[in-house]
Amino acid sequence: MKAIVKTQPSKGAELKDMPIPEIADDEVLVKVKAVGVCGTDIHIYNWDQWSQNRIGEKKLPQILGHEMSGIVEKVGPSVKGVKVGDYVSAETHIYFPKDLNAMLEQKHIGEGMEILGVDRHGVFAEYVNIPERVLWHNDKSIPYELAAIQEPLGNACYAVLGEDCNIAGKSMVITGDGPISLMATAIARACGVTKIFLIGMSDRMMAIAKELGADYVLSVNQASPAERVKFVKDNTYGAGADIALEIVGNQQSVSDAFKCVRKGGRVSAFGISPQPRIEIDYDNDIVFKGVQIHGISGRKIFDTWYRVRNLLASGRLNVNSIITDMMMLQDFDKAFDKLTAPNRTSAKIVLFPDKQDLEQALKRRRDV
Repeated sequence: MKAIVKTQPSKGAELKDMPIPEIADDEVLVKVKAVGVCGTDIHIYNWDQWSQNRIGEKKLPQILGHEMSGIVEKVGPSVKGVKVGDYVSAETHIYFPKDLNAMLEQKHIGEGMEILGVDRHGVFAEYVNIPERVLWHNDKSIPYELAAIQEPLGNACYAVLGEDCNIAGKSMVITGDGPISLMATAIARACGVTKIFLIGMSDRMMAIAKELGADYVLSVNQASPAERVKFVKDNTYGAGADIALEIVGNQQSVSDAFKCVRKGGRVSAFGISPQPRIEIDYDNDIVFKGVQIHGISGRKIFDTWYRVRNLLASGRLNVNSIITDMMMLQDFDKAFDKLTAPNRTSAKIVLFPDKQDLEQALKRRRDV
């Protein structure tokens, strides 16, 4: 089979012929239909410090990728809930059922879990073997390209809803204008958030955010930090937003989130920082403000998958505009170039192993 493989401890990856994987008793073999390119894949492709520390040379060669949709081709002898022909996607966090967090219904943050495409071969291939326990049945009405991005949509959904899902009629600030921020914008609007502020820097991405339901977009290039905070407060009766989503992970974005949220509000922290530490006014921005902080690592298995599937299948959640590019799997270098360009105009890129599937997806896009 053809696969995108990280072969060397340096920038880049290769299209290689790899053996179709064997499956364990509790695994299924999935014929991959579509895959999404994620920021984690870019880290590994670039072989940055995080990748060197997290993966290391000993795990190479390794197939990249973790966002996918596909059709079950073969099942292991102990598999009971999945059959050949099922249309599936996969949870990236492969948890261990007897882990304490898993038993406490916190499977997404279990100790010792494997991550697809990081700790084991990923999905940028024609076939992938996946444990049954992390497979998710897709609604047949959801096209391959949208089913493939349910994993990052789950990140955004968990960040937006928090633990209590108490968001209807509330206001929200979203920092950043990358794919997760755009997905969060669409989910917030679909789930009843009544006033959405997005803080970004790309005119192209902020325009997409407006299409998806952002009421206000604030450019970091045009408004100072103080002006951004003032604007949010002026449009929330002087209080600040009920909820802030920190999606970037840099000093200014974190500061924006905590300064823009109201007293007693919630900050969902999703952005991963490249900096060794980020400063925050602990007393005034957290303690005296009574802010709730919610760290987001993955998705709430399988609560957010259930919600995302229902939102997509119902038509209430339309994220087609976030998928700005669709291309063949073999054109992965072009995809990575687009996603790392200085003046990036691409949001989410989906790759297809099969040319016919790509052509059908492009036709669906033209017919919309």
